Amino acid sequence: MQVTNLYTSVACNRTTECADWGPSGLIAYGACNAVAVLDPRYNGNSAKILFTLVEHTKRVNVVKWLDEHQLLSGADDANAVLWQLDKAGAKKRILLKGHESGVNTVDGVRRPSGVWLLATAAADNSLKLWHLQTNGEISCFQTVQLNGGFCLTLRLTLLPKCDQVLLAFSADDETVALWSEQSAGSGDASAGQFKQVHKLTGHEDWVRGLDFVYDEDDLLLASGSQDNFIRLWRIEARTELHTSKSSVDDANINAVDSSELRVEEKILQLGEQAWYAVTLESVLYGHEGWIYGVHWHKNEQQELRLLSASIDKTLIVWAPTEMGVWLEQVRVGEVGGNSMGFFGGKFAHDGRSIMAHSYQGGFHIWNQSQEQSQLWTSNVIVGGHYGQVRDLAWEHEGAYLMTVSADQTTRLHAPWLQAGKSPTWHELARPQVHGYDMQTLALLSRYKFASGAEEKIVRTFQAPANFIENFRHISGLQNDAAGDALLDSLPKGASVPSLGLSNKAVYNVETAADKSSTAKDEYPDNYFVPITLQTPPQEETLMQNTLWPELQKLYGHGYELYALAATPDGQMLASTCRASNAEHAQIILWNTTNWKQLQKLPGHQLTVTQLRFSPDARYLLSVSRDRRWSLYEREQPEEPLSSYALVANTDKTNGVHTRIIWSCDWSHDGKYFATSSRDGKVVAWTRAEQREATGSLNGWQAAGTLELKNESITAVSFAPHYLNGQNGVYVLALGTESGIIKIYRFNRGQWQLSCDLNNDCAHHLTVRRLQFRPGQELQLASCGDDHLVRIYDISLT
Repeated sequence: MQVTNLYTSVACNRTTECADWGPSGLIAYGACNAVAVLDPRYNGNSAKILFTLVEHTKRVNVVKWLDEHQLLSGADDANAVLWQLDKAGAKKRILLKGHESGVNTVDGVRRPSGVWLLATAAADNSLKLWHLQTNGEISCFQTVQLNGGFCLTLRLTLLPKCDQVLLAFSADDETVALWSEQSAGSGDASAGQFKQVHKLTGHEDWVRGLDFVYDEDDLLLASGSQDNFIRLWRIEARTELHTSKSSVDDANINAVDSSELRVEEKILQLGEQAWYAVTLESVLYGHEGWIYGVHWHKNEQQELRLLSASIDKTLIVWAPTEMGVWLEQVRVGEVGGNSMGFFGGKFAHDGRSIMAHSYQGGFHIWNQSQEQSQLWTSNVIVGGHYGQVRDLAWEHEGAYLMTVSADQTTRLHAPWLQAGKSPTWHELARPQVHGYDMQTLALLSRYKFASGAEEKIVRTFQAPANFIENFRHISGLQNDAAGDALLDSLPKGASVPSLGLSNKAVYNVETAADKSSTAKDEYPDNYFVPITLQTPPQEETLMQNTLWPELQKLYGHGYELYALAATPDGQMLASTCRASNAEHAQIILWNTTNWKQLQKLPGHQLTVTQLRFSPDARYLLSVSRDRRWSLYEREQPEEPLSSYALVANTDKTNGVHTRIIWSCDWSHDGKYFATSSRDGKVVAWTRAEQREATGSLNGWQAAGTLELKNESITAVSFAPHYLNGQNGVYVLALGTESGIIKIYRFNRGQWQLSCDLNNDCAHHLTVRRLQFRPGQELQLASCGDDHLVRIYDISLT
């Protein structure tokens, strides 16, 4: 059996140094507790997450490339991990243990001998320095206690004209501390240890970004601060002829005489024969918000550029003029929207692209034009959810996948088809951006869905015309009768009024020729503008311009929505809410034609955790926290809106499960349904040929039980067809609380394990939902508490 990852979607964590662009051309970033590795130039002009690396047990805060194959990460689990990678992922991982609290910044520098010197800083007010030998052995040789201070960021570099290492770090005292390695030739017992040699003062708020670069024989240090300023510091090597002991004893050198004005400088002795002058080169002002990141780039002509990223939603590329004055060269970023700006930015290794990650975890990449150096255009990118992904559903023919998350968004993922290239998956729309954490969804038709959040209302949505046109073009949809029937009557798009939660339809779009005041003038951040997309949309487009209009609100539940399900024809919708008694645990059935309640179905005492209609809609299956399942049968099988009646359920005498039943699903032929629970059991149920007249099971019986010790089975899904046409051989996927996905064959009551996807390939936190893609190909979608959405291509032999 072979499983390949078709698509991975996840956002970047909300920390300032959580993404880095390496010399190999790959972007690594923290994604919940994992490190995701992204190829931004996959297939030439597309992007794809290649793999994820799982070792940390809490949120990853910082990621730093050391070279093409080595990556350093730090997390809230108080550990740093050195990853040594190949094309398939991590071939070796080395744990740096010693901190007592979350690691928030890391860096490394390689000596000419090949030995790496690494630095890590954590919230335990300490900074640790490590030696990584060429044989892979690692050891901590110094711990710096900051006496209650907190290290925000740090950088290591080799000093010009010598092999000594210089450490710069910023703390919560608005300064940048310079620490130097003590010379081994001094004979001091502290040789090889670091000690403070100077503090750079001038910023008026915390310094959040630092970066070193060589400028010929000098060293430049850039510092970006929450005071909205960037300062450039020059560290210049000096000989004894250019300095004297008096100037070392005296901290500052000012004007030599009254007729000559000189920049104030500081002379440092770093080692026995090493002298350096530190001066303030320039102060850059252009941002209107906190500066969270600075990054240098030097091209082949040795020309310097500096990138700065700010919470003011802009990135600036700075460059010096011939006179040495630093000026803004390029400014890119977002306009409008409800984002909070950028948490960090990086140059690509070739300097022709820049990347930023935002407050919502989305990535933005701009590429420099070959013909016009001042022109920068957006690049196709992969994003994802930045909260727990709680539910997913395939479109009935597998055209797209829709997901909902605790990040209060509903997202639509679909393939991008390009001639002569393999398809890549991307987020094409964000139909709902809500004010409540999302919990569940159900697709009613190709262009209509219902969602439930942590509120008492079921909301239903329909795709606008602008989305259908772009979706058809990007995904290469040929036969779309559903869209053809709707296109002329649909609104163009949707917008959200200020202080509103409902997506309002937009039918008429104002043009520039209209002189009267419009809603677009009054609410420019929230107003819909139709666009024609040739490629998958960028993050700012997704946030502002891909909403679906809300059709209806359905009231009837007393508590927050928990589960939804729709019949295959979409004419009936079932919904449940959180419940602690039988009254609130009732299932409500809705007529989707007129949005009226059809009936309420009793049968449970506690929250119903999942609902599933059988493929022919004859049965409705529900599972609950009360450790029971209930089966409802349509009273008039030929009538689509016929009422349902309870025909079977488990009780204390015949229930196999002893803990909460988390999930359920039907086989494609309706002969079996499966239930999975916290007690580690998966049970396949079928209807006996000879139905027994007595008992609550009413002729249904367990046809095969699988038990996994010390596991909680949180998701189960049947494949949409038999295994390779073998009649009676079913394929099931199981998701666990530990994040592992297992794929089984089920035949005549026997379970056979076919594949086991570990945490690197699957999830590292609870799997919330699994569902196979409709169609002949065996493809599985999964989502979980680790913010990940994945699609796997499965080949069973």
